[in-house]
Amino acid sequence: MSVLVIAEFLENAVSPATLSCMTAAAQLGAEVDIVAVGGLNDSQINSLQSVDGIHKIYHYSDDSAPPLNTAPVAPEYLAQIIHPLALNYSHVLAAATQWGKNLLPRLAALADIQAVSDVTQILGASHYIRPVYAGNALAEFQDTQPRHYLTIRSSAFPAAVTNSSVNPAEWERAPTRRTESLRCGEFVDQTLTKSARPELQSAARVVSFGRGIGSKDNVALIEQLADRLGAAIGASRAAVDSGYAPNDYQVGQTGKIIAPDLYIAVGISGAVQHLAGIKDAKTIVAINKDPDAPIFKIADFGLVGDLFEILPEFTGKI
Repeated sequence: MSVLVIAEFLENAVSPATLSCMTAAAQLGAEVDIVAVGGLNDSQINSLQSVDGIHKIYHYSDDSAPPLNTAPVAPEYLAQIIHPLALNYSHVLAAATQWGKNLLPRLAALADIQAVSDVTQILGASHYIRPVYAGNALAEFQDTQPRHYLTIRSSAFPAAVTNSSVNPAEWERAPTRRTESLRCGEFVDQTLTKSARPELQSAARVVSFGRGIGSKDNVALIEQLADRLGAAIGASRAAVDSGYAPNDYQVGQTGKIIAPDLYIAVGISGAVQHLAGIKDAKTIVAINKDPDAPIFKIADFGLVGDLFEILPEFTGKI
């Protein structure tokens, strides 16, 4: 048995979601190799080499290649690059991020395998648990396929240890075989959102708001609370659809699945899709003027009242 993890990067480091994927891979009890595709800078290379538990690193790139985990590159192109290597492994894992969920099913299709999504627990080499019905139930099943292609829900596994003093894994570089017809655009540039706040999916504290915030101008109340707590900011789909927050703030089944130590939901009623994204949070605090809001059914602490009166007082006491 052998395991291949597909690396994803966040700015100049391996993403926290990939580190969680490494933890899941280690639980399979086999040597773990990792593959990275695209141009990598020195910081990304050092970050990858510092991950504990990697046996071998495969790097597919050429000098003219853009970062291939960016939107303009078709996932079909990435899948064709990785596919010959993946056939040498019994298990192929990727994080259940938007990028990973876009790539892995295509890679599995090339191997004529059905991918298994959002694995939250590894019980054995082919024995897993994953959520179904928007997280309202957990399915335990045995995968009888000859190979196993899995996306791993990062909130269910702790991040693997990174240590700059570990012995670097063996590094093998190979040129990519470009297939221009599979590219869905030309890479021009990418702009990363810079923030002093923690990244949403890996943050220990998150303050989220819903459509009840009323307007984009009122988001300043959320920002003040988040800054006091050192928290990331999230939003419900209703808030994103209303234009109060960008898409990358969205928390829920159709956004980001998170599991912070503290989750504060402000003006969020608690649609089932949103609850599916936060149910693994350790402590949930809800602030809503509707005492019958569904969010209160799963909240550890609830404040019923006008958020515009509660938030300034709440923030002032921190």
